[in-house]
Amino acid sequence: MNETDQIKAEEDFSLVIGGPMFQLFRRAYLSGNTLELLRRRIVILVLVSWLPPLVISAFEGHAWGSSVNLPFLKDIDAHARFLIALPLVVGAELVVHQRMAGVVRNFLNRSLIPSEAMPEFEAAVASARRWRNSVMAEIALLGFVYGVGVLLIWRKLVEVQLTTWHGTTPDGTLHPSIAGWWFGLVSLPLFQFMLFRWYYRLVIWARFLWQVSRIKLNVLPTHPDRSAGLGFLSNVVYAFIPLLLAQGVLLSGMMANRVLYTSAQLSQFKVDILGLVLLVVVLVLAPLLVFSPQLAGAKRRARQEYGALAQTYVRQFDRKWLRGGAPHDEPFLGSGDIQSLADLGNSYQAIQEMRWVPFTTKTIMHLGIFTLAPLAPLTLTVIPLNDLVDRLLKIFF
Repeated sequence: MNETDQIKAEEDFSLVIGGPMFQLFRRAYLSGNTLELLRRRIVILVLVSWLPPLVISAFEGHAWGSSVNLPFLKDIDAHARFLIALPLVVGAELVVHQRMAGVVRNFLNRSLIPSEAMPEFEAAVASARRWRNSVMAEIALLGFVYGVGVLLIWRKLVEVQLTTWHGTTPDGTLHPSIAGWWFGLVSLPLFQFMLFRWYYRLVIWARFLWQVSRIKLNVLPTHPDRSAGLGFLSNVVYAFIPLLLAQGVLLSGMMANRVLYTSAQLSQFKVDILGLVLLVVVLVLAPLLVFSPQLAGAKRRARQEYGALAQTYVRQFDRKWLRGGAPHDEPFLGSGDIQSLADLGNSYQAIQEMRWVPFTTKTIMHLGIFTLAPLAPLTLTVIPLNDLVDRLLKIFF
């Protein structure tokens, strides 16, 4: 790869800059070439998805008051979805683009890709770019959202069996109001498309890493990141935190509606909470496991090679300084042999501590905490605010 091609690969590798929706945003002056105008995109999407149901439900008399069991302004799920989760899903694009821009550069600058394998690496980058730009992929996502989400699921699987601002369910099937039709045909599909497009991008990311993992990388078991030089991938996963927060907000909104309006208990959602954490952590971290065979093999070989080297050095050190092999005029104090022995020990310790995955348990904990953070306010349905404040005060004082 010459310098021009390398620069092009570094600049053009992005999970989010490409595809029909991105081009549509550019033509509508809702985005620049590098995802500028983020606030404008968020405002427009929120206005399209949230404002019309508010206006229509107010016109129908279902925005507030007691005309229905769940008026629009009390629908926590709808507000969480369109006022919090949707901006997070859109904002995640800019975060991921900025944090992931250096992935290709790190593989190249750290000399992880052998020169003979450079064509394979270039092919992996080009393939990820083609999948990202695929028109058919986004058409398929749109078809799935309407064909499955709207036609098969929306009116059949009703979350709350109440008379709500978006319709009634006398026979278990939703009969939408006018605001409900906008919700089902515009707002909900728009949000689902934006969310499912992220799942597709995660597939592209996983596929790219899998293709790179098939290359015999120049990993270094003594690298201080304890991941043989692949530790930078652990930092990249933090770019997905806005997406994890959005997932937590969705579950929190659904749970809040059921707890407040159907007398459900927070303890009933243990499986949902555990399932969400496992799902998002697996989606984000599982792609990195493709490097585990190479890391495990590198650690095994390094322990053998450095073990043999250490054995040779320690034997010579023992012969020289403990068995009288050192010259009489060579001082022991200040000898470089001691420092070399310490350096060799540090290198072997780094190999011993090397992980077979390019992330730590702390990374897993952080991702889990961010996913669950939006559920924290629901604890007030179990512990009254006064009691919670009293408990916190007792902890600190």
